[in-house]
Amino acid sequence: MDSLDGEGASRLRNHALVELVYSAGLRSAEAVGLDLGDVDFEQEHVHVARQGRQGARRPARRGGSARRRARTSREARPELARGANDALFLSTRGRRLDTSTLRRLLPHPHRLRHSFATHLLEGGADLRTIQELLGHSSLSTTQVYSHVDARRLRRVYDSSHPRS
Repeated sequence: MDSLDGEGASRLRNHALVELVYSAGLRSAEAVGLDLGDVDFEQEHVHVARQGRQGARRPARRGGSARRRARTSREARPELARGANDALFLSTRGRRLDTSTLRRLLPHPHRLRHSFATHLLEGGADLRTIQELLGHSSLSTTQVYSHVDARRLRRVYDSSHPRS
Protein backbone atom coordinates (compact mmCIF):
# COMPACT_ATOMS: atom_id res chain seq x y z
CA MET A 1 0.00 0.00 0.00
CA ASP A 2 2.83 2.38 0.81
CA SER A 3 4.22 2.08 -2.71
CA LEU A 4 1.02 3.18 -4.47
CA ASP A 5 1.28 6.27 -6.66
CA GLY A 6 -0.71 9.43 -6.23
CA GLU A 7 -1.17 12.43 -4.00
CA GLY A 8 -4.16 13.78 -2.14
CA ALA A 9 -7.49 12.46 -3.40
CA SER A 10 -5.81 10.20 -5.99
CA ARG A 11 -3.74 8.48 -3.33
CA LEU A 12 -6.82 7.95 -1.13
CA ARG A 13 -8.71 6.56 -4.14
CA ASN A 14 -5.81 4.23 -5.03
CA HIS A 15 -5.62 2.86 -1.49
CA ALA A 16 -9.39 2.32 -1.38
CA LEU A 17 -9.36 0.62 -4.79
CA VAL A 18 -6.56 -1.82 -3.97
CA GLU A 19 -7.96 -2.58 -0.51
CA LEU A 20 -11.40 -3.30 -1.98
CA VAL A 21 -10.03 -5.55 -4.74
CA TYR A 22 -8.21 -7.65 -2.15
CA SER A 23 -10.78 -7.67 0.66
CA ALA A 24 -13.72 -8.55 -1.62
CA GLY A 25 -11.80 -10.68 -4.14
CA LEU A 26 -12.93 -8.56 -7.07
CA ARG A 27 -11.84 -8.78 -10.67
CA SER A 28 -10.32 -5.57 -12.02
CA ALA A 29 -13.34 -4.87 -14.25
CA GLU A 30 -15.73 -5.49 -11.35
CA ALA A 31 -13.89 -2.97 -9.15
CA VAL A 32 -13.73 -0.14 -11.69
CA GLY A 33 -17.32 -0.87 -12.77
CA LEU A 34 -18.74 -0.13 -9.32
CA ASP A 35 -21.08 2.81 -8.85
CA LEU A 36 -21.65 4.73 -5.62
CA GLY A 37 -25.01 2.99 -5.24
CA ASP A 38 -23.32 -0.42 -5.27
CA VAL A 39 -21.56 0.23 -1.98
CA ASP A 40 -23.06 0.33 1.48
CA PHE A 41 -20.61 2.71 3.15
CA GLU A 42 -21.82 1.89 6.64
CA GLN A 43 -21.85 -1.89 6.33
CA GLU A 44 -19.46 -4.35 4.72
CA HIS A 45 -21.51 -4.99 1.56
CA VAL A 46 -20.78 -4.32 -2.08
CA HIS A 47 -23.10 -5.39 -4.91
CA VAL A 48 -21.02 -6.52 -7.86
CA ALA A 49 -22.27 -7.02 -11.42
CA ARG A 50 -21.88 -10.69 -12.34
CA GLN A 51 -19.78 -11.06 -15.46
CA GLY A 52 -21.59 -12.63 -18.36
CA ARG A 53 -25.00 -12.30 -16.70
CA GLN A 54 -26.97 -9.32 -17.90
CA GLY A 55 -28.34 -7.41 -14.92
CA ALA A 56 -27.37 -10.09 -12.38
CA ARG A 57 -25.53 -8.97 -9.27
CA ARG A 58 -23.75 -10.81 -6.49
CA PRO A 59 -23.18 -9.56 -2.98
CA ALA A 60 -19.57 -9.27 -1.88
CA ARG A 61 -18.15 -8.66 1.56
CA ARG A 62 -15.39 -6.25 2.33
CA GLY A 63 -13.33 -6.01 5.46
CA GLY A 64 -13.22 -3.20 7.98
CA SER A 65 -10.02 -1.76 6.51
CA ALA A 66 -11.63 -1.55 3.06
CA ARG A 67 -14.74 0.04 4.59
CA ARG A 68 -12.65 2.73 6.31
CA ARG A 69 -10.62 3.45 3.19
CA ALA A 70 -13.80 3.66 1.07
CA ARG A 71 -15.26 6.24 3.47
CA THR A 72 -12.06 8.30 3.36
CA SER A 73 -11.95 8.04 -0.42
CA ARG A 74 -15.60 9.11 -0.67
CA GLU A 75 -14.83 12.21 1.41
CA ALA A 76 -11.99 13.11 -0.98
CA ARG A 77 -14.08 12.27 -4.07
CA PRO A 78 -15.39 15.80 -4.75
CA GLU A 79 -11.80 16.82 -5.54
CA LEU A 80 -11.88 14.38 -8.50
CA ALA A 81 -15.54 14.69 -9.54
CA ARG A 82 -16.37 16.75 -12.60
CA GLY A 83 -20.04 16.68 -13.47
CA ALA A 84 -22.59 14.02 -12.58
CA ASN A 85 -20.58 10.79 -12.66
CA ASP A 86 -21.82 8.10 -10.30
CA ALA A 87 -18.75 5.86 -10.67
CA LEU A 88 -17.21 4.89 -7.35
CA PHE A 89 -13.63 5.31 -8.57
CA LEU A 90 -12.90 8.41 -10.63
CA SER A 91 -9.85 9.41 -12.64
CA THR A 92 -8.14 12.75 -12.11
CA ARG A 93 -10.25 13.95 -15.07
CA GLY A 94 -13.47 13.02 -13.29
CA ARG A 95 -14.25 9.98 -15.42
CA ARG A 96 -14.71 6.35 -14.43
CA LEU A 97 -11.40 4.55 -13.97
CA ASP A 98 -10.56 1.78 -16.37
CA THR A 99 -8.65 -1.41 -15.68
CA SER A 100 -5.43 0.03 -17.10
CA THR A 101 -5.23 2.39 -14.11
CA LEU A 102 -5.39 -0.55 -11.73
CA ARG A 103 -2.77 -2.40 -13.77
CA ARG A 104 -0.54 0.67 -13.58
CA LEU A 105 -0.87 0.66 -9.78
CA LEU A 106 -0.42 -3.13 -9.56
CA PRO A 107 1.09 -4.85 -12.59
CA HIS A 108 -0.81 -8.07 -11.77
CA PRO A 109 -4.04 -7.10 -9.96
CA HIS A 110 -5.49 -10.60 -10.38
CA ARG A 111 -2.91 -11.76 -7.83
CA LEU A 112 -4.96 -9.95 -5.18
CA ARG A 113 -7.98 -12.06 -6.12
CA HIS A 114 -5.82 -15.17 -5.97
CA SER A 115 -4.49 -14.10 -2.54
CA PHE A 116 -8.05 -13.45 -1.35
CA ALA A 117 -9.09 -17.02 -2.24
CA THR A 118 -5.87 -18.57 -0.92
CA HIS A 119 -6.06 -16.72 2.40
CA LEU A 120 -9.68 -17.77 2.87
CA LEU A 121 -8.79 -21.38 2.12
CA GLU A 122 -5.82 -21.29 4.50
CA GLY A 123 -8.10 -19.76 7.13
CA GLY A 124 -10.46 -22.72 6.92
CA ALA A 125 -13.09 -21.59 4.42
CA ASP A 126 -14.55 -24.32 2.23
CA LEU A 127 -14.40 -24.21 -1.56
CA ARG A 128 -18.18 -23.72 -1.93
CA THR A 129 -18.04 -20.55 0.17
CA ILE A 130 -15.05 -19.27 -1.78
CA GLN A 131 -16.89 -20.12 -5.01
CA GLU A 132 -19.82 -17.94 -3.93
CA LEU A 133 -17.60 -15.07 -2.79
CA LEU A 134 -15.68 -15.09 -6.09
CA GLY A 135 -18.89 -15.30 -8.12
CA HIS A 136 -17.88 -18.48 -9.96
CA SER A 137 -20.70 -20.50 -11.50
CA SER A 138 -18.64 -23.70 -11.41
CA LEU A 139 -16.71 -25.21 -8.52
CA SER A 140 -14.06 -26.43 -10.97
CA THR A 141 -13.20 -22.78 -11.70
CA THR A 142 -12.69 -22.15 -7.99
CA GLN A 143 -10.45 -25.19 -7.59
CA VAL A 144 -7.74 -23.34 -9.50
CA TYR A 145 -7.27 -21.27 -6.35
CA SER A 146 -6.97 -24.29 -4.09
CA HIS A 147 -3.29 -25.04 -4.44
CA VAL A 148 -3.03 -26.50 -0.98
CA ASP A 149 0.42 -27.07 0.42
CA ALA A 150 1.50 -30.43 1.83
CA ARG A 151 1.67 -29.17 5.45
CA ARG A 152 -1.96 -28.07 5.38
CA LEU A 153 -3.01 -31.35 3.79
CA ARG A 154 -1.20 -33.29 6.51
CA ARG A 155 -2.70 -31.13 9.28
CA VAL A 156 -6.26 -31.53 7.94
CA TYR A 157 -5.75 -35.26 7.42
CA ASP A 158 -4.34 -35.72 10.93
CA SER A 159 -7.16 -33.78 12.55
CA SER A 160 -9.98 -35.20 10.43
CA HIS A 161 -9.33 -38.82 9.58
CA PRO A 162 -10.03 -41.40 12.29
CA ARG A 163 -7.07 -43.58 11.29
CA SER A 164 -4.49 -40.87 10.83
